[in-house]
Amino acid sequence: MTVDIRVIRAGQMYGYYLRETVVGDGRRPARTPLRVAQEHAGVPAGRWMGRGLAALGLAPGEEVTEAQLRNLFGERGRHPYADRIEAERLAAGDSAKKAFKAGALGRRVTVTGVDFVFRPQPTIYLLWAFGDEENRLVIEAVHERAIERVLEWIEDEVAVIRYGKDGIYRVRPPGGLVAARFRHYEARSGMPLLHDHLLLSVKGQRLDGKWGSIHTTALHENTVAASALYNELVASEVCETLGLATKPRTVTPGRRPVMEIAGVPHELIRWTARRGDQIAACLAELEHEYVTAVDDDGELKFLPVVSERARAKMNQIAARKTRPPKRKTQPLAQLRVWWKVSAILTSKVAADVITNLLEHARAAAAAIRARVAAVVDVALAAVDVTATVFVMNEGGRFHRRHLLAEARRHLALVLRGRRRDPGLDEEIVAAAISTHCLDISEPKTTIGLLADYRLYTARWDLADLPTCRRPPAPAPDLDRQPPADPGEPAALRPPGQDAGEWEIPRIPRQYDRAVLAGAVVREKLRTTTVRGRAYDVVAHQQAAMPEQLLAPEPAAPEDDDQEPEAGRGDAIDLTALRALRKSRTDVEALDLTADRLRRIREAGTKMVNDSRARADRHTAPADADAVRPDDQQAHRLQQPAPHRGREAGH
Repeated sequence: MTVDIRVIRAGQMYGYYLRETVVGDGRRPARTPLRVAQEHAGVPAGRWMGRGLAALGLAPGEEVTEAQLRNLFGERGRHPYADRIEAERLAAGDSAKKAFKAGALGRRVTVTGVDFVFRPQPTIYLLWAFGDEENRLVIEAVHERAIERVLEWIEDEVAVIRYGKDGIYRVRPPGGLVAARFRHYEARSGMPLLHDHLLLSVKGQRLDGKWGSIHTTALHENTVAASALYNELVASEVCETLGLATKPRTVTPGRRPVMEIAGVPHELIRWTARRGDQIAACLAELEHEYVTAVDDDGELKFLPVVSERARAKMNQIAARKTRPPKRKTQPLAQLRVWWKVSAILTSKVAADVITNLLEHARAAAAAIRARVAAVVDVALAAVDVTATVFVMNEGGRFHRRHLLAEARRHLALVLRGRRRDPGLDEEIVAAAISTHCLDISEPKTTIGLLADYRLYTARWDLADLPTCRRPPAPAPDLDRQPPADPGEPAALRPPGQDAGEWEIPRIPRQYDRAVLAGAVVREKLRTTTVRGRAYDVVAHQQAAMPEQLLAPEPAAPEDDDQEPEAGRGDAIDLTALRALRKSRTDVEALDLTADRLRRIREAGTKMVNDSRARADRHTAPADADAVRPDDQQAHRLQQPAPHRGREAGH
């Protein structure tokens, strides 16, 4: 994700944000005024944002002062001008208690806000770092407008104020929210990294004029959708303004590709990835310890393979262990000169490419736009989005926000940097819910009645996919290599190797299964739908789908008895799926061996069958006078199978 979120507590505002974040992640000298420290660090002053500024006597774009930050975020949610308000009340003869209360915004809180960090994709901030002054200002303006759009979406669709007993009442803040934005230019490693910290206050005003607190859980839940929206907005406006295009790039095999600016050499991205290399090296060590750790009895403490959940946890640990100390900040003009010289000397990219990076990107964009048409098929997008979300979420259960985030990613993949019509992401989500999703929400709970928290699963029936049972896994043996598949026997350890010197076995990533599920569902819908309907894959353009997944042109009625011609237009089958591993596609180059394909199909089939069983329980006629015991268990989360290790739930 390119948008991160972190909670701000009252004590943190003094100990971290007022000392470091507001001055470009540098170290603010003691007793140095905020504006002076920002000038020495070479970063601009913070600016106020949000529609809720009017209620506090602030204006959008106004400079953020230290006293305002301290009051709103450090004093447990007071008015930015609380000092002035309190002085005026005391001068008017009010008591100290009444004057203090006049400067408060409702109840005092410990969590005073959240810190959203917005950063564009590496290829965009590389163009920002190596381009001329005009292009730098264009990218910064686009970056800022995208943040404003995301904040507006949060105000309109995400933020809620809870009040009443147990927070049973929820209302959108009609006046909007209040946020302070601070811009930074570099990463901890000293590499270019354009990013902004958006300190969003949890204080919001209700319709009755009283101040309440924004539900921070809703902000965390929608961070992925916010990140997808920000990526889409930044990429499309940068591409439209500078004449560029995007293309998918696989960062980690098995994970979804990211959309980057075409024409920027991969070596330049690697040049900025010093932190990534350090994290990857530390992660490899942690994975080795994970699969080889034993208890006092010689039994494995964890699983013999690294699951996706365990890998994510170890990645966080590796990031913390390799985090370098903060560097002394420098002016942007000096940084840009150093970055260009460093890239020319160490990135193994020709100097003329770095100097004329924008022109190289424009040439690549011209080739892409001449070959790829930006056509969005809402019906096909709904299939892809639902299939991906169904597989990527544990148990096949998901909320509307998951569909919305995936719809925005799908649009970014299809449009290749072109702007989309407003509301197209919502249209795809509506089509997915109405056509391919089954509502399995608990109707008796208050939260289950809210549209944002309704629980869905897929409607599809893929029970005809073949399945086969695996033999149980043997007991782990430290003298044998860990199995690549938990159901396969371990191989003998090569002579002279210690435990862990082989390749660490990993469970296939969920995105591999999601891509396969989407392909299977598209083919089933195509073969079971009347000709000419919206599921005809021929209408879908090349950028959104691999060539192997394109269906043939619909035959005329008089040609129904003729054999279809073989070739590029053949409908998808398992042979075509296996051929994906040999072809680079616009979605991803899938490394699918025959054994891995079997495992993915089995996992997808099991998930779909479980979902179908749950759907049957919901749609079965219920007895109006009696409640069956199995109905009471229909919506409970599945418990993980028992396992001796700590990661048994993986």
